[in-house]
Amino acid sequence: MAAVKRSELFSPKVEIPRPVYVTVSVATGISMILLWCILSYGGLVRTDFLPPPHRVFTTAADLIASGTLLRHTQASVIVIFSGFVLASAMAIPLGIMMGSFRIVEAVVEPITNFMRYLPVTALIPLLILWIGIGIEQKIAVIFLGTFFQQIILISDVSARVSKDLIDSSYTLGATRRQAVLRVLLPATYPGVMDTLRVTMGWAWTYLVVAELVAAQSGLGYMILQAMRGLFTDVIFVGILTIGLLGLISDQVLKMLRNWLLPWARES
Repeated sequence: MAAVKRSELFSPKVEIPRPVYVTVSVATGISMILLWCILSYGGLVRTDFLPPPHRVFTTAADLIASGTLLRHTQASVIVIFSGFVLASAMAIPLGIMMGSFRIVEAVVEPITNFMRYLPVTALIPLLILWIGIGIEQKIAVIFLGTFFQQIILISDVSARVSKDLIDSSYTLGATRRQAVLRVLLPATYPGVMDTLRVTMGWAWTYLVVAELVAAQSGLGYMILQAMRGLFTDVIFVGILTIGLLGLISDQVLKMLRNWLLPWARES
């Protein structure tokens, strides 16, 4: 029986017990910390390049106590969520229409496919000329980094909705409006929420880029300032904070998906 269970762990598309899943996940995290300790405390990597864990945690405590970390975190969260919410509010309806109506696809797809391959960093000089160097420029970077990617992903979700569902609703007497509102949209919602989770991660990766020019606050600004002084402990605090905030935002979106879409609830 034990041999069968071990074989199931490495079988594709086979569920594993929740305790096993949690144990393996925790063990992976502990292993990463142990590797960090071995490299830093063992002298395998210079502390200038890889600070030991205790120094990073001490620096984090000092930054929290002084309010510096909270100030930078608040500034970054405002930028991230402003740009992300604005991009999502426009990309969701546009992406659904693009994947469902060929006429909309003909209009939107050429522009979207062109823009999504442009590196956001290349647009920063233009954004500074057009918008300035205030918070609006940082929000625009997050917006451009996620908007066009969201449109493509959401349009793919909408395009994968079976036409048979729409035809069945017409057979049952639904109007075109009812087919869109009661069949098409509910069928796309789970995929849309999954797209938001993915692109939220991309939004966090654009944070340092957004705060690259003329910033006075934010986690990206804190990391860049620490880099100039080779304060690697502060850099690690900034990186760990971004990772933690990204993990929290991902879990919040996951819970919202399960709450808003109970018919597509994740196990």
